[in-house]
Amino acid sequence: MPCDPELLRHVNLFALLDDEERAVLAAHVELRSFAIGQVIYLRGQPGGRGYVVVQGNVEVATVDEDDQELILAETGPGGFFGFASLLNGSAHQTTARAIAPSECVEIDHEDLAQLVRRKPDAGLDMLTTISRQIHAVQEVARSRSLRNPNEVIAQEETFGDHVADAVARFGGSWNFIIFFTILLSIYVLVNFELHEEAWDPYPYILLNLFLSMLAALQAPVIMMSQNRQDAKDRVRAELDFGVNRRAEQEVRVISKKLSSVELQLEAISEAIARPSSQRPG
Repeated sequence: MPCDPELLRHVNLFALLDDEERAVLAAHVELRSFAIGQVIYLRGQPGGRGYVVVQGNVEVATVDEDDQELILAETGPGGFFGFASLLNGSAHQTTARAIAPSECVEIDHEDLAQLVRRKPDAGLDMLTTISRQIHAVQEVARSRSLRNPNEVIAQEETFGDHVADAVARFGGSWNFIIFFTILLSIYVLVNFELHEEAWDPYPYILLNLFLSMLAALQAPVIMMSQNRQDAKDRVRAELDFGVNRRAEQEVRVISKKLSSVELQLEAISEAIARPSSQRPG
């Protein structure tokens, strides 16, 4: 259905437009209604349309590399979504779903083209507003990708892993060396002073038995701890790889968006530089 220009007055995206510019845009856009839970568009579907929320709430989400849903925004009245795909003509990278009965203004590329051709300054105003949302989404993605490897490792740690780490940590410390040296010295000194009454006289066969048993138990525990350390290093490496991969993807997305913005700015600059007598309308 046709859109009332007054509805656009309270939309952030069009807040910088004057009455005439809003009237031009309202003549070309459509007002659509969505029931609660209705999908407005799916991730991967062709772009070409952007939406501005007049009333209700819309959830915009995507899926990360772990196949987990990531909520990017919950857009209320005056908010907008889908404009990145509208500008560069790419497929949608997000899924939009109405989480309440909603009414949205649907805008396609031709609608914006008509507005920019007739009112070139309006394009700059809208690009300024869109850039703010792009920065907000990038900040959400950046904070989402920064996962603390120590927290991930702690979540996967079992009781046996904790014991193995504790034994290896104590066995490889100066506290263990000093304590064991003192204990062995006392054991040898006491047996030496008792002479014939000693329970383990020289060459301390019982002590050697205890030390052999201790070494037999300590060696596999230390190996368990080393395996655990390898697993920790692998988790850290995987998380670092994930961060680097997401950073690379973000750089590519930003480059595409910048290229799209540059093309839009060039078109607007040409339209502004053209004599008013040659401008359509």
